[in-house]
Amino acid sequence: MKLLAIETTCDETAAAVIAEPLTVLSSVVASQDELHKKFGGVVPEIASRAHVERILPVIDEALRQAETMLTELDAIAVATSPGLAGSLIVGLSAAKALCLATGKPLVAIDHLQAHIYSCKLAGAIDLFPCVGLVVSGGHTSLYRCDNAIEFALLGGTIDDAAGEAFDKIASLLGLSYPGGPSIEQVAAGGNPQQYRLPRSFIHEHDRIAFSFSGLKTAVRYQVAPPGEMPRPESLSAQQLADLAASFQESVIDCLVEKSLDALKMTRLKTLAIGGGVAANARFRARIEAECKKAGVRVFIAPRGLCTDNAAMGAIAIERLHAGLIEPLTLDVRPGLVR
Repeated sequence: MKLLAIETTCDETAAAVIAEPLTVLSSVVASQDELHKKFGGVVPEIASRAHVERILPVIDEALRQAETMLTELDAIAVATSPGLAGSLIVGLSAAKALCLATGKPLVAIDHLQAHIYSCKLAGAIDLFPCVGLVVSGGHTSLYRCDNAIEFALLGGTIDDAAGEAFDKIASLLGLSYPGGPSIEQVAAGGNPQQYRLPRSFIHEHDRIAFSFSGLKTAVRYQVAPPGEMPRPESLSAQQLADLAASFQESVIDCLVEKSLDALKMTRLKTLAIGGGVAANARFRARIEAECKKAGVRVFIAPRGLCTDNAAMGAIAIERLHAGLIEPLTLDVRPGLVR
């Protein structure tokens, strides 16, 4: 079996050719970071227009690298939920056109399920059942994952996603977009205990929830008191590093503690993690150490597959085997959390 997977949920235009057994024959990603950098975050209209320009060249390149013709494919898969409406529509429209032209079946991908499934591309053969953590720019959620296609939401953020908080704090501190890598780099030279910052819900072990809005406010008040405009240039290099490190540690503490709470609540012994924030080296080290201490297996998506990509669309093979084929009347389901 061989299929083409398409990913356009946010600001990455991606396509991949995947074969069975689980083999990525090609994976092509066109980043839009430069387009959104001056805004400090993703602008939906710009993202969708960029997808329109890039989708066909990206698909062509994925097929070329995989040395595969459209006629050799068994199905066309596309991420249809959740995400930005305009971005999702571009990917789905391309997938429908290819299905109509070739007669191949259409398979819908849940973007969040795909992030968790990407752990299998790191060699996690017996991944399910597990607790799944998706932590990215748009999502911070924990799931009970009984198998590759049956997920139940345990809880998530009540305001900002962790990745969004990284982007906004990076902007506040005068660091470049995307914020995750920028803060991680600066934080390497800082003291994570220098500033006392909030860790919402961390002691409420019977509640699976995250909140990062208060943390953002606390960091803002470290840069300038209420009523004054924040001026990151007023911080010394060490102050900047310490504040970045303290912010990063606060986020990581919340992610680690709530993941452990979810494992205890479900009595599962496997944790699977995907999403852009999962590429953070400090987070990876902390969660691996804490899971080892708790006697829990942890699988984290390979760094190259943490940010949005189409290789994680390999989950479509599971849906195809389950007979989950979609009609060409399929529509997108935008949104942030499901």
